[in-house]
Order: sequence, then structure tokens, then C-alpha cells
Amino acid sequence: MGTPDAAPPSLIALSTYLLSRTGKAARGGLAERLAARGLRLWHMAVLAALADFGPHVQRELAGRLSMDPSDVAKVVDELAVAGQVDRARDAADRRRVAVSLTPAGRAVLAELEEEARKFQDELFAPLSQDERARLHEMLHKVYTHLLHPTHPSP
Repeated sequence: MGTPDAAPPSLIALSTYLLSRTGKAARGGLAERLAARGLRLWHMAVLAALADFGPHVQRELAGRLSMDPSDVAKVVDELAVAGQVDRARDAADRRRVAVSLTPAGRAVLAELEEEARKFQDELFAPLSQDERARLHEMLHKVYTHLLHPTHPSP
């Protein structure tokens, strides 16, 4: 008869359903790992954006990460208190706050990335290295399409 918590086969037949359930498990597992360090996924996202793209004005950081500006302000405040980011008022426009990564923030990000890789290895344990690479390539292709949709010609 199957297990009581098994999803209906008609749902399991949908890749979007499998992706949603896998994404929920991935996000939850990574969030647990970060919570053990007193951090959330948004902390890692802000640190990663600053490491990858350099200093940002808070409002631009919110746009880049698709976050509400007030949420970015809270995350940046927490990271600043921990010494992981620096904030400075823009000399040309005192309303703008520039955020940059500190060496401590870079070190924490390296630890978080290692923790994320370990969790990713656990999550993808059933897949070979080649399958993991193909999965990443396909997910990246879909992600890129979501960011820059192309419309077929009629």
C-alpha cells in the first residue's frame, strides 16, 4: 500500500513538484546548519554578494538579493555588530550607506561555504559526480531563463 506520507504518484510525476520538495529540504537543511552558528540564509547571501561583487549601497544590495530594504538593514546591522561588515555613509549623499565585507566576514563566509558544500554532498549523495555536474548545469540553465526569459517567435 505504500507509506502514509508518500506523495501521490501524479505529483511525483511532475518535475516541478520534485524540485519544490527537494528545494524545501535543501533550504531547510542548510538553514539548520546556519542556525547552529546563529546565522540565517540572508546573512550568508549578504556576505556572498559583498565578497563576489564588492561594496554595495544597502538599497542596491536589497535589489541584487531581491530583499526588502528594511530586511537588508536588519541583516547588515547584525553583521556589523558581529564585525563581519563595515558600514559607511556616502560622502556625496549622506542618506546612502555603503556596506563592505571585513576580513572577519570573509572568514565566516568561507566557513559557511564549506558547511554548505558538506550539506550539498549529503543531499546529493545518491548522485555520481557526473550526475551532480549535469544537475547543476540544468538548474543553472533554468535559473538563467527565469532571470532573462526568452520568448519564442510566433
